[in-house]
Amino acid sequence: MKPPARILVIVTRRIGDVLLATPLIRSLRLAWPAAAIDALVFAGTEGILAANPDVRRIVTVPENARERARLRTLATLVRRYDLALSTLPGDRPTFTAWLAGRRSAGLLLGGPQHLWKRLLLDRWAPFDDGATHTVLMNLALADLLGVERHPDVVVSWGPADERRVAEVFPAVRSEPYALLHPYPKYRYKMWQSQGWHEVARWLADRGLRVVLTGGGESEERAYAEGLRREMPAGTVDLCGQLTLGEVAFLLAGARVYAGPDTAVTHMAAGLGVPTVALYGPTNPVKWGPWPRGYRGAGNPYRRQGSQQVGNVTLLQGPGDCVPCHQEGCDRHGQSDSACLQGLPASRVCEALREALRGEPCR
Repeated sequence: MKPPARILVIVTRRIGDVLLATPLIRSLRLAWPAAAIDALVFAGTEGILAANPDVRRIVTVPENARERARLRTLATLVRRYDLALSTLPGDRPTFTAWLAGRRSAGLLLGGPQHLWKRLLLDRWAPFDDGATHTVLMNLALADLLGVERHPDVVVSWGPADERRVAEVFPAVRSEPYALLHPYPKYRYKMWQSQGWHEVARWLADRGLRVVLTGGGESEERAYAEGLRREMPAGTVDLCGQLTLGEVAFLLAGARVYAGPDTAVTHMAAGLGVPTVALYGPTNPVKWGPWPRGYRGAGNPYRRQGSQQVGNVTLLQGPGDCVPCHQEGCDRHGQSDSACLQGLPASRVCEALREALRGEPCR
């Protein structure tokens, strides 16, 4: 196909989804280095791309915008691009790809109710929501375009991010530290607080400063502060103080990282940091942290069981029902998951021990 001059990649979902679309964006960049690549994302997720060298411009739309406001944004995109790609099979992303691009491609679900979307797209690939990793699913669009796959997740920051981190944590370049990100957006992905206390003590006993990161919501900041009070002296709480770019720079210098199923865990894995990921209900085949440098023919992870791939150790909580793909044992986002609550700190510490024995894949 003729090299497109302007490309739009549509990833209107969560921060992690946007991050896991960066291998597709990098593949497009390397195939067509002269192309201007824009990304359409939900407002609040754009920070993960702010310093990405492959993206010219980020277009945002409020996730819960009224239809009139959404249409105003879409009106600015009409036939503006030579190529528009939808990484999501939903009605709106598919329609947006058709509207924005002179040519369009996307991922589609099967079933007669979705046949009309095929008429909108020039090319499409079947969307698999369970047995194909999200990175590989996105790269199916590269295959449609005859573009070589480059599967590494791209995590970026700028000089201003480095300066800011050095201000709030002056020891970032001089002292060995471990980074913990204990608070996921949804409670059903949360590990036990006592476990974090034990992990922090274990890390401190081995000469590592413990650094906590997290978002700026009041509940999350209160949780991190409560953890810090029970952790070793010298623990640094940066919860709510850093942008995603600043977190990326901080992560890059960490000796080891541990966290649940969050975007920051995916960032750590993508940077090559020795990563211990705590998983419960989430399907690791679809959503496991993509290991830096992974070039296997298929998915990095199997569905069940703890496993180590490259720089990532994925610990799965106990139980025959794991992973259930549900939002906690009570089936809503703010319920607990018994599998994660039952994951002992001793297993996490042992995984950290093994991770620290290896060299970072950076």
